[in-house]
Amino acid sequence: MTGTLQSAVVGVTGYAGAELARLLLYHPRLKGTPPVFAGRVDIKDEGRGGVPLEEIHPQLASSHTSGIKLEPFSWELLARRGVNVLFLATPHDQSREWVPQALARGLSVIDLSGAWRLTHAANRAIYNFQDEGSAQAESTQDQAVYGMPELHRAQIANARLIANPGCYATSIILALRPLICAGIVDLHHGVVADSKSGVSGAGKAPTAKTHFMYAADSLSAYGLFSHRHTGELLEQIGIDGSQIIFTPHLLPIPRGILSTIYVHFQEMQTAQSISRIYHDFFAGSPMVRLYDKTLPQIQYSVRTCYADIGFQLAADGRRAVIVSCLDNLLKGASSQAVQNLNLMQGWNESEGLE
Repeated sequence: MTGTLQSAVVGVTGYAGAELARLLLYHPRLKGTPPVFAGRVDIKDEGRGGVPLEEIHPQLASSHTSGIKLEPFSWELLARRGVNVLFLATPHDQSREWVPQALARGLSVIDLSGAWRLTHAANRAIYNFQDEGSAQAESTQDQAVYGMPELHRAQIANARLIANPGCYATSIILALRPLICAGIVDLHHGVVADSKSGVSGAGKAPTAKTHFMYAADSLSAYGLFSHRHTGELLEQIGIDGSQIIFTPHLLPIPRGILSTIYVHFQEMQTAQSISRIYHDFFAGSPMVRLYDKTLPQIQYSVRTCYADIGFQLAADGRRAVIVSCLDNLLKGASSQAVQNLNLMQGWNESEGLE
């Protein structure tokens, strides 16, 4: 992409939306060109031109946000403001409706929902999309690129529709894909991915199972054999559903993910051989940090834009435990979206993120 970039964000009121706003407002390439923030605005706020951003997210209040408002969404607004890149931090069904319209209007889209992540209809079935199988949905899906830079850097650079990955999926795919590609994992033994996420991963809307009295002082499993991110694992790692068990858990912390992944190898490995696979695979991937002497922890990655990966090899050389950590609102959502923007624009992949 060339020329002046004017971005817009729909869905800024959520947790990931707030982080996306912060990253874009302070991005070194976007100085003087703040995003257009559009969304639902009630009548009283329309009367004053929209809701000030610093009222929605007081933590963003600064000279960068003075006068910036959440304005009533319309395609006319985006055209009038010269928007050419649209970020959608919206529910899945909303993105299914709006992405085809955005593409038809010549916009590039980075979609943080799960609307366009999955290539295979069988994996999309869990979403029960109403437009499934329609010509428009199929055409839009064909244009979507799974937005994991470490896997699809070249395709992202030339895409108009980026399907930003899920947070759990990012932590597991980055940990497993190098080993699967190296052909050393014994998939007949199966892979176990035990993942734990902070409460913000469930979104901002309160529910009976995410309010403080339910989540505090507890740890609970959910979505067994049915989590929406499972299809991403199958498609992006290149395995089938019988070869992995993925179990997500709710941690009583605000943010962060830790995935503990158990694998068997076809032949005996050394710590050096495993480390070499990871270092070779992630050479040139600035937002992945590899831990060779210790294991990652949530406290190391939270509020950073990095994915942290480490492992421990069993004494027999045939088994390993991989630990993968990231911030679900950043590398698991908004900073990965900005990483994709950087690639689409031909900028340094890590600009505005380190």
